[in-house]
Amino acid sequence: MSNTENNNLNEVAVAGISRRLFLTKGIAAAGSIFVALKTGNLQALASSSKKIKLDAALLKTKYGFKGKIFTIKDDNFDTAVLGGLWNRLRPSNRKPQMVTQVLDEDDVVAVIKYAKANKVKVAIRGGGHNWCAPSVRNSGIMLDLTNMNQVISIDAEKKRAVLQPIISNRQAQEELNKVGLSFPTGHCPQVKLSGYFLSGGMSWNQGSWGHGYEALEAIEMVTAEGKKITASATENQDYFWAARGSGPGFFAVCTRYHLKCFPLPKAITASVYYYPYNEIEKIAEWLGPLASQLPSSIELSLFAVHAPEDIADQCKDSNGKVALVTATMFADNEDNAKYELQVLDNCPLLGKAIKKSIAEPTTFPQLFDASGGLWPEGLRAKVDACFFDSPLSEVFKANKEHFLKAHPKTVYMFAIFTGANPEPPKDACFTMHAKLYGGPWTMWDKADEDQKEIEWHNTCLKNMEPLIKGRYIAESDTVGHPEYLDKAISKANMEKLQAMRAQYDPDGVFFNFSDGLS
Repeated sequence: MSNTENNNLNEVAVAGISRRLFLTKGIAAAGSIFVALKTGNLQALASSSKKIKLDAALLKTKYGFKGKIFTIKDDNFDTAVLGGLWNRLRPSNRKPQMVTQVLDEDDVVAVIKYAKANKVKVAIRGGGHNWCAPSVRNSGIMLDLTNMNQVISIDAEKKRAVLQPIISNRQAQEELNKVGLSFPTGHCPQVKLSGYFLSGGMSWNQGSWGHGYEALEAIEMVTAEGKKITASATENQDYFWAARGSGPGFFAVCTRYHLKCFPLPKAITASVYYYPYNEIEKIAEWLGPLASQLPSSIELSLFAVHAPEDIADQCKDSNGKVALVTATMFADNEDNAKYELQVLDNCPLLGKAIKKSIAEPTTFPQLFDASGGLWPEGLRAKVDACFFDSPLSEVFKANKEHFLKAHPKTVYMFAIFTGANPEPPKDACFTMHAKLYGGPWTMWDKADEDQKEIEWHNTCLKNMEPLIKGRYIAESDTVGHPEYLDKAISKANMEKLQAMRAQYDPDGVFFNFSDGLS
């Protein structure tokens, strides 16, 4: 499609949705219109559909913006828009008019006030890890938080910390671990706190510490009015509720996170077992019921992966695929950790294990190295992480044969929640709860593999679709499939969220879930 044709699609009038838009882009393309109808925000949407000329110089002179500004006329504009994205499968059909790389909270205020005055929408670029790139919208301003990457304070005695949004999971643990503290960070080392918290935060040691958002005591943010506020359980409660689970649908800019921290476990201990791939259903049949009998401080997972090099010769009959069982216990006593983990040595298939490492001491840096090796940077990817109450064996049976054709870098993984697995607190937008969490992380190297790998991914999803209970908003294709939001946020919470948006962002300063994606 030419740029002219694409612009024509972007400028469809709300009052007369064009037949061509529906035929060429479908319902997903017009999703923002239906959201606007639902929230009463038609005027804001209508104004955002037209490209308003933006004046970079005015943003600096009148509003005092100090950071870098990139416009489409700049040679490095595309790098500013796409360069920070984790996924190399990048959007080609949408682009903002301006990128503003802020230096501090005052710069955030300047951008919001400028956008509001000029009736232009704003999208927030946090870490850029969300694989479907909801931060990249057509028209409007991308507000890039890249430079807000500082540890503001750590109080070891009070077990409290204040961090800016562009601190990675690895960096957060590193700084906290230095003073004997830890935090329920996410598993991927490069993911930044910004998107992690906004999505709820599927965390290390979640069974004991809870989701990432549960350890947030307050969030400093800038509203659609360009006002700095602090949200917590006692002030600006609506903002606090919405910021914890609404993902790219949030209607403010989070600039500082106030964390409640935990003592660093003295004995993080891990067991790892590799089994022949053709035994994966039997392993799942044994692991699934076992999970509830284990302490909640054990993190248990079953993977289908390509075999590591040192055992590849033993996996040729399964096209190089292997079953991987991992169990990590966050304990303060090594003997206790070994005692609890020894139950995995009772697997009826233990004698068939190709390789195993039993109850070995580990650290957060080592855990991040391991997870980073499974989910590396620099690849093209499609990801759909979901929640299931189905038996573990069923979700592996659904794609057992199909995974034999997966790219060597693709991971099919499920976390099996251990212990009592209580439901998350009801005081946040995040509500997802199930026995299992996972799905396909389809990853590959080359552009000429796109069609093949996307088709493989879509078939994988089709096979497991009847089993899906919910979707993780941080790792689901809410851009290509807006209907996925129905399983990422409960109906009641979505209605509550949209009512808050109508109240606190009545002019539509911030892009909603579906605005600017066509």
